Amino acid sequence: MFECDHTKLKLRFQEFHKVEESDLPEYGDFCLLELKDGRHTAGKWYPNNTKEGEPVSGKFSRGSFDNVELSEVSGWHVLRGYDMSGCLEKAGTKQINLGKEGEEDHFFEITEFKTFQGGDFPKKKQYCLLILNEGRMAAGRWEPGKEKNTGSFIYASALASYSMEKVWAWTELSSDEIFAAEEEKEKERILEEERNKHAVADPAMFPYGTDIEVYYEKAREKLQKEYPWASIAQMKKITPYVIVPRHGKYVFGQDWGTFMGEKDIREWTKGSTADEFVDFLCEYTKDKVKNSDPAIKFAYGYDIDVYLEKAYEKVKKDYRWLEKSMLEECWQYAIQQVNGEWEFVRKNGEEDEYRVWDVSSADGFLKDVEREYQDAALKANPVVEEHSVPFGGVDINGWGLEKYIVSRLQSGDYKVYVQAGDRTTGGSRTFFITPDCFEAENYEAFLDRYLEIVPGGSFGLGKADLLADPELKKFLGY
Repeated sequence: MFECDHTKLKLRFQEFHKVEESDLPEYGDFCLLELKDGRHTAGKWYPNNTKEGEPVSGKFSRGSFDNVELSEVSGWHVLRGYDMSGCLEKAGTKQINLGKEGEEDHFFEITEFKTFQGGDFPKKKQYCLLILNEGRMAAGRWEPGKEKNTGSFIYASALASYSMEKVWAWTELSSDEIFAAEEEKEKERILEEERNKHAVADPAMFPYGTDIEVYYEKAREKLQKEYPWASIAQMKKITPYVIVPRHGKYVFGQDWGTFMGEKDIREWTKGSTADEFVDFLCEYTKDKVKNSDPAIKFAYGYDIDVYLEKAYEKVKKDYRWLEKSMLEECWQYAIQQVNGEWEFVRKNGEEDEYRVWDVSSADGFLKDVEREYQDAALKANPVVEEHSVPFGGVDINGWGLEKYIVSRLQSGDYKVYVQAGDRTTGGSRTFFITPDCFEAENYEAFLDRYLEIVPGGSFGLGKADLLADPELKKFLGY
């Protein structure tokens, strides 16, 4: 690391170029800028394409959507052309002059360099001059990281940045609109915190206090008149409401977390009394409660093995080769209490890790498990032969058909793979051709049943298209 004492270091920029048509940086040069109002910043030069005879114009980029127009600049000084390593390696260096000798009639001096090792960090959005570990200069806008005492200096578009590890020392350049706006936001945040320390509760809105559970309980009691099974846990499955201080008073609202460093509280504004809010909670959560009837959700009881056996037997009727050993890599399911409410849960093998599988009916849960078992069955049944159905240009709701492949499996069954996409995205699906399709009297009757599984309107090829492929008929055994 450099031996120079950064706290005593002074940089003197002696070679400022006046902004004139004949005296501008090279394309892409990163420069220290002196603005017409006397402030100093930096940026990368991007000239505009102007016609011959038109005045030169352009901008100095400091990052995404963060530019300084040429019209704001009075002078520029190239930053990256200087390697100061030799000077910084000397313990006694106190001043480094940058520029040609004898051009001291106009210069800019900057001091008060700091280091991260010294425990100093810029303020958020502060634009700074940097001395890199390689001995060269740069600049960037400080963006703190998620963890304390972390961050980087953003200097170009697409969030290109210098990490803390690349910077030896830094010092602030002039304040600008972006930093000033951040400072104003910070003042507002501090003021908001002070207001909320002494928040008041409107007696009409909060006659029962500021515990949200009290209001949920009152709403639950009303819902139970129509839905006896109603519970607060069911009601809170849809984004719950909270009571929080905002602008110095308590409000009902939804906490949507933090966005751009600020708490996002969406205040409830559909009424002005507690009774109106309770009525709103009833209406807001009604559908979730209605679809949580335990008699329907757990129609086959609370033993998960009963459901898994039903799903297995249902799938095995068509996927005749299915064995339970093929399901070992599938998710594990259970029925357990979560927040006092019985729930289907899905596990990945870890005893204490699970995800609530929120369904409204036992049959809905069975369908989800059946789909997983079907995928496992197909995965365990190797393809022995394929036939690609020929097609021309086929449009599927704006996507172009890319693949339509019929496969014969080791068991003698068939599946179909369909792929479609556009220039930027795409998707695919696999369909199992159930045995009942092959019980049809003839090939055309087979296709009628087949197209109920792989509809021509949804996946591109209809009955006429498939009949036009004699090889497909032969491949399917007709």
